[in-house]
Formats: sequence, C-alpha cells, structure tokens
Amino acid sequence: MTNEKLLVAFFRSDTGVEPVRDWLKTLEQSDRRIIGEDIKTVQFGWLLGMPVVRKMAPGLWEVRSQLVSRIARILFTVEEGKMVLLHGFIKKTQKTPDQDLSLTQQRLALLRRRK
Repeated sequence: MTNEKLLVAFFRSDTGVEPVRDWLKTLEQSDRRIIGEDIKTVQFGWLLGMPVVRKMAPGLWEVRSQLVSRIARILFTVEEGKMVLLHGFIKKTQKTPDQDLSLTQQRLALLRRRK
C-alpha cells in the first residue's frame, strides 16, 4: 500500500465524452453510492487486491462492486498518481466479456498515445 491517495479521473474521448461518468448517471443512486465507495477504497488504499481489485492485464485493473442484485465492474489504469476510469459495466457472466475488455484496451491505448 502506498501512503498517498490516488486522484480519480474519468477517461475522456477525443470528442469530450466521458463514458464511465455517463454510464454511472444511468444507474440508481444506491448503485452509484456502492460503486463510489469501492472507488474511494481503491483511491485511499492503493495497491489493493481481492476482493475489491483484480488485475486484468498489464497496467489494467478492475474495481469489483457487489450491488444489491447484480455485479458492476469499473476497469481502470493508474498513471502518474491518477486512477483513470476507462470503462464500466454490469457483469452478467462469470468471465469479463471480450467486447468490454477490448473496448477498455482501446481506451487505454488512446490514453497512452496522448502522453
């Protein structure tokens, strides 16, 4: 664990869209609160592991949120002291869908090209 808190940032597309922020706005307030608490746990306790955080690929992790009747995931990277939220979704299967992982990796690649 590090002693410094991570800043949290939303990935922003070239057109200015923040997909994770937009997705969160579609959820019920109670779900947003749970996800927000889990993100805050990561923010103040990085480097965390299971059950809250799981490494997905090099430089890519997921925040694992147990909602009332379903499971949510926020995929993120950490760069320069920032937790950048790349993608969020409701998990419907045991395995993270390839489509969600692929989209996240595209956003991560775009983020890294901008540097």
